[in-house]
Amino acid sequence: MAKFIQPEILYEDDDLIAVNKPAGVLSIPDRFNPSLPNILITLKKEYPEVIPVHRLDKYTSGINLIAKHAEAHKALSALFEAHELEKYYTAIVDGTPNPESGRIDVPIAESTTTRGKMIVHPRGKASITDYKIIQKFRKVSLLLIRLHTGRMHQIRIHMKYLGNPLIVDTLYGNRDAFYLSEIKFKNYHISKHAEERPLLDRQPLHASKLCFDHPFTHQRIEIEAPLPKDMQAVIKQLEKWSI
Repeated sequence: MAKFIQPEILYEDDDLIAVNKPAGVLSIPDRFNPSLPNILITLKKEYPEVIPVHRLDKYTSGINLIAKHAEAHKALSALFEAHELEKYYTAIVDGTPNPESGRIDVPIAESTTTRGKMIVHPRGKASITDYKIIQKFRKVSLLLIRLHTGRMHQIRIHMKYLGNPLIVDTLYGNRDAFYLSEIKFKNYHISKHAEERPLLDRQPLHASKLCFDHPFTHQRIEIEAPLPKDMQAVIKQLEKWSI
C-alpha cells in the first residue's frame, strides 16, 4: 500500500467532519483496488458510521465533507443537490484570463471517445463557474474559483474552455509537470548531466473554502483549508522571479 498522510481535521461536530484531503489520496475506496490510500477507510477506524457526502479528484487537495450518520448524509446531500453550499477553489492557470473576473456558463458532457474525460457540449448538463484573479504573474495567474454546480472535472474543463488551463493537467492542459526553469528562464542553471525535477507534478487545484447553513443547528459554517506546500512553493517562486 502507498504511504498515506493522515488528513487534518478542519471541522467536526456531532453530525459531520471536514478533512483537508492531501493530493494523491482518494476520497473513497477505489472499486478495483480498495487498498489504495483513501480518506474514508482511514476515518472509519475511529468513526465506523461515516458516509462520504461528496468527493474530490485524486490529485485535487482540500476540503472533503463527510457525514457521521445517515440522517446527516441525507441532509448534507440535499444541500449539495440544491446548490446551497458555497464552494471555493484556488487554482494556478496558464496565462491571464480575459476578462480578469467573470462567469463561465457552458454545459458539460462525458466524452464519447475518451473514457473518463469531459467535454463542453450543447447537450451536456448545465455547469456554472465563477472566477477572479487573485494574483497575476508573467505567464500564469492565481485564481479564486466558485463552483455553482458540481460536474466531473468542471473547473478543469471550464478553464480549458476559457483558454487558461491549469498549469499542470494531463487531460485538459498543456503539460504534465511544471518546472522552475519555466519561471527563472535565463536565470536557471543546472549541471550538464543533472535532470531537472518538477516543481509541481499534479493539477494545482485546491478546495479552499466551504460555506453553508448547518442542516440541524442552522448555524452558519465556514470551513477553510490552507494551501498545500506544493502550491505554496510554486507561488513563492512565481513571486520571486515573475517580475
